[in-house]
Amino acid sequence: MSQRRVVHLSASGVSVVVTQDDDRLPVIAYWGAAVPVSAAELGEFAAADERPGIGGESDVPYVPSVLPEAALGWGGRPGLAVHRAGSAWAPRMRVETVEASASGAEPRALGPGQQIDLGAGTVVLSASDSWAGIEARIEIELLPAGLLRARTTVRNVAAGAEPPLEVSGGSMALPVPVRAEELLDFAGRWGTERIPQRHRITHGVHARESRRGRTGLDATMMLAVGTTGFSSRDGEVWTQHVGIGGNHEHALERGDGVQAFRGGELLLAGEVRLDAGEEYTSPWVHGSWGEGLDAASERFHRALRDISRSSLRPRPVTLNVWEAVYFEQSFEVLEELAVRAAAVGVERFVLDDGWFLGRRDDRRGLGDWSADPEVWPHGLGPLADRVRELGMEFGLWFEPEMINEDSELARAHPDWILRARPELPPRTRFQQVLDLTNPAAFRHILDTLDDLITRWDIAYLKWDHNRDLVAAGHPATGAPAVHDQTLAVYALLDGLRRRHPALEIESCASGGGRVDLGILSRTDRIHPSDNHDPIERARILRWTGLLVPPEMMGSHIASRVSHATGRAHDLHTRCALAFIGHFGIEWDLRETTDEEREALIRWIGAYREVRQTIATGSVVTDGSFDPGSHTIRGVVAQDRSEAVYSVLTPAVSADTRTRLRLHGLDPARRYRLEVAAPSGLWGMHVPAWISGAPWLCEGGSADPALSGALLARVGLELPHPVADRAYVVRAVAVD
Repeated sequence: MSQRRVVHLSASGVSVVVTQDDDRLPVIAYWGAAVPVSAAELGEFAAADERPGIGGESDVPYVPSVLPEAALGWGGRPGLAVHRAGSAWAPRMRVETVEASASGAEPRALGPGQQIDLGAGTVVLSASDSWAGIEARIEIELLPAGLLRARTTVRNVAAGAEPPLEVSGGSMALPVPVRAEELLDFAGRWGTERIPQRHRITHGVHARESRRGRTGLDATMMLAVGTTGFSSRDGEVWTQHVGIGGNHEHALERGDGVQAFRGGELLLAGEVRLDAGEEYTSPWVHGSWGEGLDAASERFHRALRDISRSSLRPRPVTLNVWEAVYFEQSFEVLEELAVRAAAVGVERFVLDDGWFLGRRDDRRGLGDWSADPEVWPHGLGPLADRVRELGMEFGLWFEPEMINEDSELARAHPDWILRARPELPPRTRFQQVLDLTNPAAFRHILDTLDDLITRWDIAYLKWDHNRDLVAAGHPATGAPAVHDQTLAVYALLDGLRRRHPALEIESCASGGGRVDLGILSRTDRIHPSDNHDPIERARILRWTGLLVPPEMMGSHIASRVSHATGRAHDLHTRCALAFIGHFGIEWDLRETTDEEREALIRWIGAYREVRQTIATGSVVTDGSFDPGSHTIRGVVAQDRSEAVYSVLTPAVSADTRTRLRLHGLDPARRYRLEVAAPSGLWGMHVPAWISGAPWLCEGGSADPALSGALLARVGLELPHPVADRAYVVRAVAVD
């Protein structure tokens, strides 16, 4: 009788089959579309790969476990990279207990040969190598959204006289069928995040490492692999994300008949050294399957919405003042901006960098978190009170992980700056990294932020992180500190949220430099990029949206001339491409004309009508891989009663007409279309389907209503497209 344990997890159209045989580590035998079969049947299927007649253990082809083991013949990357003064580097882990539980239920032990079906749930295994003095706890979980995740905890259980156990890596393996033959990942830099790159998978390891101490502006954020030609809705797709913002790796390993996502934290030499009784827990490695990228992305969105507060209340329309004033702050100027913001419908006013002691440029002041008395003789209280009097929340910018050498804090505590050598690391933006692993520095920052939030009734923090962690060592020893610093930042955020449960926090890191589930599980939105050029922003929002739902991405109407690219765009284009997200403004409203203010009022009013759909609906996309077609990003309500689409015409197209397909609608319902389009978009020929007045303008909507099947499958013909123009389409069910 087989001793193989089999657990079948299933949720939201996804199945994961975990098998565990004898004392071996577990194998994910299947991960993909839901399979409506019993665990017993899956057990028989899993046993089919046994090779009778092959006696020697090393002669049997090794099926990689979730932590592949070199000690059993795995020739690829090991799951656990450990050693004890050069010994115990090839652990042979033996499973001792297996427990399984459905979501929210108590775990139960599984005996040898037991086979069970669960819905969403967790499998937890304990294993050990008594000779090496190592214990491991492996967790494999399928969330209700259909999102798979796994992690391991390693514990040193050797006698105290033994050398410490050094952990130099832990790389979970999530298997992907070899029929997935194409890989998509992302490159980037400041202001140009999320540039897609796509290629065929070859044998070997495709690895994307980030050693910047934060996710990184050039980090891939996600790997996606799929069947040939996969797109937004077509082809099977598997995606991977490593949920930590420190040094980390995303990888795909292709070997003899197998391939798997590999990933985890990148640990520097000596960074995790476990004494007897100590343990290290790897970050969660997440995986999502779907028919097309949109479906795989939806699972990340649903999982984030289950833990985030961003969809619990309507997203406040936000004004950030950075591009309006930079460091030139005064009560009079900011009050005028606040009055103008309230008049157009802004609900949250955020004061950016430049308010604190000595901060007239970016060369000084970081760490001195008190209002500069030269600019704010009465503190920020009068401005905060005035903002609230106008009916808006008050938000404030901080960069609490950083310090300028020219600051009172640095002069008082030079030992609070991370460094690997006696001299300081190279400056970036004239700043260094504050050592939050130092308990005194940690308490100082936590108590300071706590006091300011309480004193000024701050509702929102824009939390920035403007430099990589270069040569970031503990000041006293020079030992690597990135791992400890990352955990300290998480503890700081957690502590602040405990003290201020209603506080909302935005993660900004030179724009989109820290976008990961480690930070997103503790914050309410991200700043996708410092680049507000709407054409660039359309790409950044689309690809960042593979991981992040739209209501968690700041999406602002910025200045007429982009401060990042120098290109000019009309107000309509800027509004239309910012619309599907957490809508806001980053523009000097003192420059606006009467006509522009009236347009802003209409756009903000329209956003308020649909923001709950944006915050709870399913994202649909199109045109991502065809430079000659329209690119579409939309959100469809869960009940498919309405949908909103942002459409951008191609920069260059050889065609004089194209078809716009509105995906995600109910094929059996009829929809009225409302359109916000710039004048002249379609040249002399206005399409019949927008014969009514455009959305956001005076008058009625287009007529007649059209079926969801027609809109999604056939589409609407667009004549004479003009390059790089944007419009918004709203579809409202009429039956």
